[in-house]
Amino acid sequence: MPLPPGPTAHPVVQMARWFRNPLPLMDEAHRRFGDAFSLRLAGMPAPLVVVSHPEVIKEVFALGPDQAHAGKANLVLKPFLGVHSLLLLDGAEHLRQRKMMLPAFHGERMHAYGRSMIELAHHSIDRWPIGQKFAVHGPMQEVTLQVIIRTVFGIAEGPRFAELADLLTRTLRVATRPGLLFAFMQRDLGPMSPWGRFKRLAARTSGLLRDEIRSARDKGTAGRNDVLAMMLDARDEAGRPLSEDEIHDELMTLLIAGHETTATSLAWALRWILPDAPLVQRLRQEIAGAGEDPQAIGKLELLDATVKESLRLQPIIPLVARILQEPFEFGGLRLPTGTLVTPSVYLVSRRPSLYPDPERFVPSRFLTFKPAPWEWLPFGGGLRRCIGAAFAMFEMKMVLASVLGRVDARLASDNVRVTRRAITLAPSGGLPVIVTSRRPREAVASRTAA
Repeated sequence: MPLPPGPTAHPVVQMARWFRNPLPLMDEAHRRFGDAFSLRLAGMPAPLVVVSHPEVIKEVFALGPDQAHAGKANLVLKPFLGVHSLLLLDGAEHLRQRKMMLPAFHGERMHAYGRSMIELAHHSIDRWPIGQKFAVHGPMQEVTLQVIIRTVFGIAEGPRFAELADLLTRTLRVATRPGLLFAFMQRDLGPMSPWGRFKRLAARTSGLLRDEIRSARDKGTAGRNDVLAMMLDARDEAGRPLSEDEIHDELMTLLIAGHETTATSLAWALRWILPDAPLVQRLRQEIAGAGEDPQAIGKLELLDATVKESLRLQPIIPLVARILQEPFEFGGLRLPTGTLVTPSVYLVSRRPSLYPDPERFVPSRFLTFKPAPWEWLPFGGGLRRCIGAAFAMFEMKMVLASVLGRVDARLASDNVRVTRRAITLAPSGGLPVIVTSRRPREAVASRTAA
């Protein structure tokens, strides 16, 4: 059965465009071919069938664990995350580990992490230069990495915290090089080669992670509320715990995927918020009423709408993928077993029928519009929806509330382009900004109290 039509350019040309910036390629293909088209990318085992109609996406997300596999579609991440990563599992094993990990990212436990998120954000803000251009993506990476170390590993400030933060920063800096996604670049030519450097840093990181796992297991988890403790305590329906290898690979996934994605989403949010002075003023008024109470901040309606609109307008991963394990047919679209079907996070967020004037940043649209799970999907959907979605949203609110409450800043340039960092799409130059003034944290707190 034939696949939907798509661009006829050579697969090498299509891959080059996809690798540089996939968004214009998808825009052009959507204009020419509609809500379903095929992309043929050099190096991919099969064409990508990109779908963007909400009803088709709904049906794709409704497919069961034995009908469509996402883990097989993510194999490019295996050298970075490990074979036991939730992103690479399918079927029963994926459901088993997902159920065991879910409690660590929801409910009161997540709210307990809010204090750490706020403290670490303020510690970063204290060191931002005044009147000088600097790339804000770096500080956002630093904050989100430290949040993971504090909340996932339960490590407080001290030599162990600093050692882990430094090693992870260097490891992740290498891991986000886009070229390393290609198999032909994954050759260890010594410690000075990109892959050789990553392998050596990753080995040291792995050793530290295993030390933390074994130490926590030996000492017990009583009185701990971090994610690692939850993972150690988790049991499946047969009473089995997660193995050390499983915990190790899930920790690597949280470090690489959770840290980078949230930092990049925060940078994009600031890209859209800072030029909108009336929005900044409204957000500050709302934030002032919540003080530094994580639960209150988490419930702020305009802040929530702003985060959602930023994630809509600038998704950092443009699509999600499923490999069909059986034929799929919906609304005239017929796809055979083995097809790599990819709901487009980017294109569905650009539908005028869902989001009028979709190219504009309009947070207020989310104050009245509640999209269905297949109409707003920066975290994917269905059985494979990102397990850390609520955590990431909560963290973005804590950090943005801290920044907007204390800092007056502007973009250093209006020319902000999309640039690739491994699998994510980030603002060019790390989003250069200029802080024009910074209020002491104490002054903001006293004003809130008054």
